[in-house]
Amino acid sequence: QVQLVESGGGLVQPGGSLRLSCVASGSIVSINTMGWYRQAPGKERELVAAITSGGSTNYADSVKGRFTISRDNVKNTVYLRMNSLKPEDTAVYYCNADILRIASVRSYDYWGQGTQVTVSS
Repeated sequence: QVQLVESGGGLVQPGGSLRLSCVASGSIVSINTMGWYRQAPGKERELVAAITSGGSTNYADSVKGRFTISRDNVKNTVYLRMNSLKPEDTAVYYCNADILRIASVRSYDYWGQGTQVTVSS
């Protein structure tokens, strides 16, 4: 089996910073794209940022210049550094990864359980 476990969420004041981490574990052969999504109450889940195994990144327009995604391929970990946080960044943040498992012929999408980020004074 494969698990994604997020950490680093919490309550922060507007203008503050947080760093989210997500570790993938289990019977992993390789990990392709890793990303962060978020879902605010009453809204659909949306892509925040993604990073390929080679390090190419893309970001939602709403977070460009404020958030930075990175990964450690040795540790099977993806990070999201969030600066200049705004109340509209409040959401549950989910880690996502496209993973090839041992004895599998194709890769599959896996999701973490989510971590709450609340930006409020």
